[in-house]
Amino acid sequence: MTLKKIVMFSVLFTLLFQSAKAQTPVDSLLLKKEYKSIEEALRNPQNVYKLDLSNQNIQVSDSIWSLFTKLQYLSLKNDHLKQIPESISNLKNLKVLDLSGNDFTVLPSAFIKLSNLQELYLNDDKYLQLDKNIPILSKLPNLKSLHIENDGLKKLPSNIYELSNVEYLYLNNNQLKKVPEGLIQLKNLKYIDLHDNRLKHPNHFNEQEGFGPKIRF
Repeated sequence: MTLKKIVMFSVLFTLLFQSAKAQTPVDSLLLKKEYKSIEEALRNPQNVYKLDLSNQNIQVSDSIWSLFTKLQYLSLKNDHLKQIPESISNLKNLKVLDLSGNDFTVLPSAFIKLSNLQELYLNDDKYLQLDKNIPILSKLPNLKSLHIENDGLKKLPSNIYELSNVEYLYLNNNQLKKVPEGLIQLKNLKYIDLHDNRLKHPNHFNEQEGFGPKIRF
């Protein structure tokens, strides 16, 4: 390699390094900024990491979601959505999604494309058909925390065991009368919240029987 080429590669490497270094603080600031208006977020959607559209009863075009290529947190809480937009599945970097307080029954089948989703809130969803959603949720490889709070659940569906990746399960403020037996099959569970249910007393689950997660009654 000639001296001229070596110098050129050296200059190019330096410029790339400086560019990456200069970009880091900007990205850090963007990660902290939370947008609360869809109009504001759409001005520069590729730089939006957090978007809180809760309590807005929003009606937006299905096509806009593909614009938010870096979105990691999205809240559509209390927006009374009867259907969850299928194009949300285009949010490949989404890690936390809050769909609490809506009126839908079943998540769209394309929801399984949210391969990076780690935490999902389905609280206060009175029309939620949990048994029909479990086959979809079970296909989310990184879903670790699932919130199903205050949904009026009297019992858990028999297919609850399919949620094999879930580690933290929040079932508080429901109408459960006993610790659901199907939970014993969730081997990765580390924590279950069952407070404010109708539990008369903890049933036979304990560490000696292979059910070792921490339970909050």
